[in-house]
Amino acid sequence: MREISVKALAKINLGLDVIKKREDGYHEVRMVMQTIHLFDRLVITRGPSGRTSSHSYGIRSKGSPEKSAGRAGRITISTNLSFLPVNENNLAYRAARLLMEEFQIADAVDIRLYKHIPVAAGLAGGSTDAAAVLYALNRMFDLGLSKKELMQRGVSLGADVPYCVMRGTALAEGIGEKLTPLPPMVRCPVLIAKPQVNVSTRFVYENLKLGGKMKHPDIDQLIADIREKDLSAIASDMGNVLETVTIPNYPVIAQIREHMLSCGALNAMMSGSGPTVFGLFADEDTAAAAYESMRESGLARQVYLTGIYNTTRA
Repeated sequence: MREISVKALAKINLGLDVIKKREDGYHEVRMVMQTIHLFDRLVITRGPSGRTSSHSYGIRSKGSPEKSAGRAGRITISTNLSFLPVNENNLAYRAARLLMEEFQIADAVDIRLYKHIPVAAGLAGGSTDAAAVLYALNRMFDLGLSKKELMQRGVSLGADVPYCVMRGTALAEGIGEKLTPLPPMVRCPVLIAKPQVNVSTRFVYENLKLGGKMKHPDIDQLIADIREKDLSAIASDMGNVLETVTIPNYPVIAQIREHMLSCGALNAMMSGSGPTVFGLFADEDTAAAAYESMRESGLARQVYLTGIYNTTRA
């Protein structure tokens, strides 16, 4: 296989609770993760030189090709967004290098990344790109790795990468790497809106104050709602403790949430550490009207109307 095109799907958190801060500085979490049908596209090509005519695809290539350590071949990466790194600071690059060094792949690999998932948005955009590269190289070079084996390798790249390999509906525990598959989420329209601010995940966790009167989402009840396929109950029981940090620092998040609710969302909430807000809707017509209203409001820089993605039918 000389070339492969893959989709890298975004995720939302239907529930996000932080249990405690560990001695190593990481936080123990319990999260309900859900894949949505908003995605980046990656086109990966193998060849002896690693040079491809990426400019003919209308995307801008930055920097000079870099070579992996050891016996791995050269990796080049190009993207449609000029501010994205195209070296080892890009998780897609690091994912390619991980497998190429382990399996001593001497062929060059060129990655063309068409980015649509908002960046630094709480949607696992970088992690899902890395997961897509792991999947693609496993197929391209016939490495024979199972999904579980890809997930095990992905955790070294980031806590969300194993989930992005797995996809679907899942309970994430530990630092996010301990995954338990759940029954597929009931399908519904999902409105995504990211304001013109970027949020540091590190800042959010460092300023999270656990204890006291903090309201924690009932993750077990949320899982029960998912099992019952009760969309109204799922929406009602959603919760994200990180909003206690992010919203006071970025009030526009609350404004977006309230706008979605006023437009008929069953509920709306920040995903991950933000600043993206998502809303769940009961029907397509209401969601479509909310999409237009959100675009006209000027509250969000990027607005998408998408839906739930399941690995099996719900």
